[in-house]
Amino acid sequence: MAQREELSRFLKAARAKLAPADVGLPAGERRRTRGLRREEVATLAGMSVTWYTWFEQGREVQLSAPMLERLSRTLRLSPNEREFLFALAQHRPPPLATRRDETIHAGTQHLMESLSIPALVIVEDWTVIGWNRLVSRAFRDYSQMPRDQRNLFRILMLNPRYRADPDKFRDMCRRLIARFKWDYSRTSQPDVFEGIIADMMEQSEFFRQYWQESEIMAHFEDTNIADMPGVGEIMFRHTSYAIEEAPGQRLLLFAPLDDVSAARLAQLVAEADAVCA
Repeated sequence: MAQREELSRFLKAARAKLAPADVGLPAGERRRTRGLRREEVATLAGMSVTWYTWFEQGREVQLSAPMLERLSRTLRLSPNEREFLFALAQHRPPPLATRRDETIHAGTQHLMESLSIPALVIVEDWTVIGWNRLVSRAFRDYSQMPRDQRNLFRILMLNPRYRADPDKFRDMCRRLIARFKWDYSRTSQPDVFEGIIADMMEQSEFFRQYWQESEIMAHFEDTNIADMPGVGEIMFRHTSYAIEEAPGQRLLLFAPLDDVSAARLAQLVAEADAVCA
C-alpha cells in the first residue's frame, strides 16, 4: 500500500507543477488549486477521467505501458521521473527510451582521467564517444577520427592489426558477434544496428558465418595485447560496466593481465605524465 500512496503523491505533485498554458490550455476561470485538473490530464493523455482518477488515488488500477508513456509525456516527466513512474506502477523499468545520450558527464570523464589504466565509453551501437589519454597512447587517438569511423565493433572486426593470430582472431569475432547480437535485441535504434549488420555482411566472412549461428552473449570479457614501441607488449583484460546516469552508455576498462604488463603500463603512465607536465 505504501508504494501506491507514493504513486498518488507523485502524480499529484507532477500535475500541480503544470500550468494550463504549459500544455496549450486557456487559463480559464479562477482555480482553487495549482496546476492541471485531473480531467485535463486524463483528456490530454487519452484516458478515461474515472480511470485516471482511480489511478491517481492509488487504487489497484493497472495501466498499460503505452498509457503510462502518454501520461509521462502529458505530465512532462524527466527521464528519471518516467522511470520512477514505471517502477511504482508496474514494478519494472520502462521500455528503452529512444533518445540517444552521447554526452559524457563530467563525473564520468573525471573518473576516466583519474585512472591509471585505459578507459573509454561507448554507446549502444558501439561507437566510442569518450576516452582517457591512455587509450590514445595504448590503442588509437579517437580525437583524430570522425564519429562515423569510431565504431569499435567495425574496428575490431575489420582492422588488419587484429588478424596476426588467425585462431585468436576467429575466436574474438565469434565472441564479439555473440555480444553484438545481444545488444541488437535490446536496442532502441534498430535501424542503426541494421545498417552496421548490412555493411558487415558485405565486408566480413566471419560475420556472415557467425551471424547465422544461435550463440548470444550478455556479458563480454576478453584479453587483448597492445604492442607499444619502447615499452613492449602489454596484455590487458577488459570488462564493461553500464553507466547509471547515462542509459545506453558503457564504460570499458582495460586492466593489465600480469605483473610484467602492469610494470610496462606504469612506464606508459609515467611517459604520458611527463608529456603533460
